[in-house]
Amino acid sequence: MASALFGRLLRLSARASPLGPSSAPGRTVTPSRSAVCSSTGAILPKPKKTAFGLMRIALVVVPFLYVGTQISKNFAALLEEHDIFVPEDDDDDD
Repeated sequence: MASALFGRLLRLSARASPLGPSSAPGRTVTPSRSAVCSSTGAILPKPKKTAFGLMRIALVVVPFLYVGTQISKNFAALLEEHDIFVPEDDDDDD
């Protein structure tokens, strides 16, 4: 019964949007191309490739690592301050 209701709702939502489901606000469409040749048989040009160098990776990774380190340091200090987790100094000099 639930699947029949879901199917009806899906059909109604498809009818409600005259331009199709991809034109609904809040939805993003990622263009992809699976065809290699056109209908006439001509080979399509290579798709545009976005360069993704080490500099872009570093600009994303380094700030997030820094922020994560600061959050974990502050949380560890909070736990230690409230005596929830206090590391003990065990002398294992046997």
